Amino acid sequence: MYVAHFGLNHPPFAITPDPDYLYLSPSHQEALAHLLYGIGEDGGFVQLTGEIGTGKTTLIRALLAQPWEDVDIALCLNPRQSSEELVATLCDELSVQRSADSQRLKPLVDELNQHLLATHAQGRRTVVIIDEAQALSIEVLEQIRLLTNLETHRHKLLRVILVGQPELQRTLHSTALRQLAQRITARYHLSPLKRRQTHAYIHHRLRVAGGWPGLFTPSACRLIHRHSGGIPRVINLLCDRALLGAYSQQQTRVGRRIARRAVREVLRGDAGQRRWRWLGASATAGGAALILTGLSLPYLPLPPESADPASDTPVPTITTEPVITPPRSFDADLAATDSEQGLRQLLRRWQLDPEFADHSDICAAIQLQGLRCVTGNSDWSKLRQYNRPALLTLRSANGDDNQVLLQSVRQSQAVLNGIPQPVDINELLQRWTG
Repeated sequence: MYVAHFGLNHPPFAITPDPDYLYLSPSHQEALAHLLYGIGEDGGFVQLTGEIGTGKTTLIRALLAQPWEDVDIALCLNPRQSSEELVATLCDELSVQRSADSQRLKPLVDELNQHLLATHAQGRRTVVIIDEAQALSIEVLEQIRLLTNLETHRHKLLRVILVGQPELQRTLHSTALRQLAQRITARYHLSPLKRRQTHAYIHHRLRVAGGWPGLFTPSACRLIHRHSGGIPRVINLLCDRALLGAYSQQQTRVGRRIARRAVREVLRGDAGQRRWRWLGASATAGGAALILTGLSLPYLPLPPESADPASDTPVPTITTEPVITPPRSFDADLAATDSEQGLRQLLRRWQLDPEFADHSDICAAIQLQGLRCVTGNSDWSKLRQYNRPALLTLRSANGDDNQVLLQSVRQSQAVLNGIPQPVDINELLQRWTG
């Protein structure tokens, strides 16, 4: 719909694994090198893993698009099969001549072995690539290992590349598959794109489609990276929707506002399932508090799987601070506070981009960063149990609601962002809507 409007030859952000659009980030280059190793002379078992949508299948398509002269490649895209069905699939992929009795496993393996011996004698290599390998059962994985026993005195007749999601790693670490795990000669995990790589990825796909690489502004690219987590498939979905939005508004470039709307539309269903909402200007009369915390209980940060805990995001707490200045009435200060500034200060304490404050569903956006929001009504004792900075909805004397960041407490006093002097907690509780 928008192709002609932007002078494109074809849609640049389709989610099909088109090798023409392959963007080789350093991580993708390394992943492709592992696949090439699996096809080479010394390739045995090669394992490639990556999160959903990181580009594993596109790498496979790029590999298959190469002009292999002395290599026969069997690609299995449906791993949910029995051992007999899988071997039969490989025979069909390799054009193995099968007899009428080849519905059973042993005749299938014998015929596959004869074919491999014949092609080896012709100086050809045979490679099996199994996509979505995390869906393979332990029984089928063991059968694949047995197939690699087909060999001559010096060479393996079959090379195997297993490509799948991170669950494949856990499966191969099981005791039942320790023999297979020992045969894996190369492993690599494909990581998402970093921020600069996301910018380059968007520009690359636009260039391949014949369009202007600068069609997305830098701020739009930054927003798309933050909400996609650097996952190419999600980037494609967001960019495609953003181009459609720009076309519908007859804009010639995608800016931050259009990109933000695309994020809302694409991720709205996922965010809605979480049932977490930022109770901001639309807070009900019952009041609210917002706290950022880890994904797991108790309320601690969720460390990355392979990260050094010492390098994890520092956890802000409600610290105790000496209070010297006596408390005073703060109605005038409360009326002058900026609710958005309080939220931005809370985000900064968790080392998040303050621009998250512009997001219509901030809790859904923060979820993508490994944190979560806790929102709703509470009481002071429960709030203290969290021991985290919290955004409180306070009602001034004139009836207006303002969101103020609770920074720290000491005995009977609280320090609030935007309020120049400490506040007596009893006075605070009279203003807090809960």
